[in-house]
Amino acid sequence: MRHIEVIPTGDALGAEVRGVNIAKPIADDIAAEIRQAFLDHLVIFLHDQDITPQQQLAFAQRFGEPMAYPQLKGLSESPLVTPVIKLEHERVNFGGIWHSDTAYLEHPPMASMLYALETPPRGGDTLFANQYLAYETLSDSIKKTLHGLIGVNTSTKAEASKTREDRMRDSGDELKVLVSKHPAVRTHPETGRKSLYVNIGHTSHFEGWTENESRDLLTLLFNHQVQSEFVFRFHWEPGSLAFWDNRCTQHLPVNDYQGYRRVMHRVTLAGDRPR
Repeated sequence: MRHIEVIPTGDALGAEVRGVNIAKPIADDIAAEIRQAFLDHLVIFLHDQDITPQQQLAFAQRFGEPMAYPQLKGLSESPLVTPVIKLEHERVNFGGIWHSDTAYLEHPPMASMLYALETPPRGGDTLFANQYLAYETLSDSIKKTLHGLIGVNTSTKAEASKTREDRMRDSGDELKVLVSKHPAVRTHPETGRKSLYVNIGHTSHFEGWTENESRDLLTLLFNHQVQSEFVFRFHWEPGSLAFWDNRCTQHLPVNDYQGYRRVMHRVTLAGDRPR
């Protein structure tokens, strides 16, 4: 890298990017290096950023097309920026289950970009899991079983929909029932690597199998894909920004900061149909 410093943060995935102020327009050669770091490390982190929603959106637009989050309204002044908030009295955190963002869409997002405005004095970390490694470490027999299997993903799995209830109630939104079918193993369109593409938050069963028939294999995969050796834990501070690849990662916001407020802004980048 000629313009930025990239410091790996964990053996499984993740890197900190230094030398970039995203409040200002980013030159093409710098954006290219940031994208390469993103592809190499699956999730990248920038610290000490002081940005408006419009500046976050402008930075995100250097890497893809921002899209609306289907379940919640965005900010009034910047509709493609979605507030992700947990208030002091709330017990359940938004998205508090292992998942890849909105896998229930026909074209799931390529990436998500989350910026921290307010963080609790302790806790509130996010775990990220490498789904390349999750696939590559499966036995040949399981890989053969998964070949050609299609996962059915839904927005209404109880474990995931419960995590959105507080935000949807406050905004007056209703849960949208969305269902999509995607390969259980997908090939990354930019790197060519295969990754495991089922998740406990959204995948209900395999196409052509009942939920009961799917349960044992899905449970095995759900447990396998978030083993500690595939995971990096990120600690947020105000001004931190994380940019992760939904095509080859999962994430879990940890709900361990009861009594404190956490306020983030998210931009989601549109993706293609998994293959």
